[in-house]
Amino acid sequence: MDWKALANRILDGGAPISREEALAVLKSSDDELLDVLQAAYLIRRNFFGKKVSLHVLKNAKSGICPEDCSFCSQSKSSTAAVEQYEMQSADEIVAGAKDAIDMQALRYCVVTSSRAPSESEMKTICDAAAKIKAQNPGLELCASMGFLTEEKARRLKEAGVDRFNHNLETSAKFYPSICSTHKHEDRVATARTVKKVGLDLCCGGLIGMGESLEDRVDLGMMLKELDTDSAPINFLDPRPGTGMEGRERLTPNDCLRTLCMFRFILTHAEVRIAGGRETCLRDLQPLSLYPANSMFTNGYLTTGGQDFAADKQMIEDAGFEIGHLVNA
Repeated sequence: MDWKALANRILDGGAPISREEALAVLKSSDDELLDVLQAAYLIRRNFFGKKVSLHVLKNAKSGICPEDCSFCSQSKSSTAAVEQYEMQSADEIVAGAKDAIDMQALRYCVVTSSRAPSESEMKTICDAAAKIKAQNPGLELCASMGFLTEEKARRLKEAGVDRFNHNLETSAKFYPSICSTHKHEDRVATARTVKKVGLDLCCGGLIGMGESLEDRVDLGMMLKELDTDSAPINFLDPRPGTGMEGRERLTPNDCLRTLCMFRFILTHAEVRIAGGRETCLRDLQPLSLYPANSMFTNGYLTTGGQDFAADKQMIEDAGFEIGHLVNA
């Protein structure tokens, strides 16, 4: 396939990438990889230039989730040795915003392990959001709290939350293989609610759980249908004590092909390299910046990661630059 011609067709307003073409990206050979990356970069550069936006996570409630997602070390089915604590205070959440600013982050992402936010958790997040926006109006705020009603989504928006994260994780077909306490359509419903009230939608997935290549394409097409504004792409880093323990990691080249597929499908959305990038991409991490335009820095919810200084050096060495710098 002529990958550059595919990218140019999309950029020129021609037919969007088809399922068959998206699947061809995932099935492309290692010999074609640099050509695929270059074609994906044409799209990335058109919409985002050479900017890389940084995101910092805050785990505001850890390790006590009632859901049984088999990949997650915080689920009720996990025996992983993760720190457990109830909802942090609004002041603790506000304090984390300064750390995000110090790391030149565009967005501060506050996450709670739960099926859905309780009333007290809603009050805490709304209080924290109002304080963060008063002190740092340039810092964008994302919340990830499980399933949302329309009423709660509106309250978050009114408090100053800019974006809500609710990943689909995988295709509708594969989802019952990884979770039994809720359904894929429940996740889709929350994603639609987020868009309905005018919040930005952050919605991505986790790759490498045993899903087929077709499942990955289905996920990408569903994210496009939902008009996701941002797609964090996580790569499974199998955690001891979870249902995915011992599963083989993806190869770096498979990760890169997957990121390219999402860039071809989600042309104007943020594509973010997220959890598992260090252990799966390894020395090829810099190449992920060709399809992806954003990344989490300084670790994840229950695992560490490459720190800000190393990420900053990697971005600059690859010829990119940190974008949307936030003024303290």
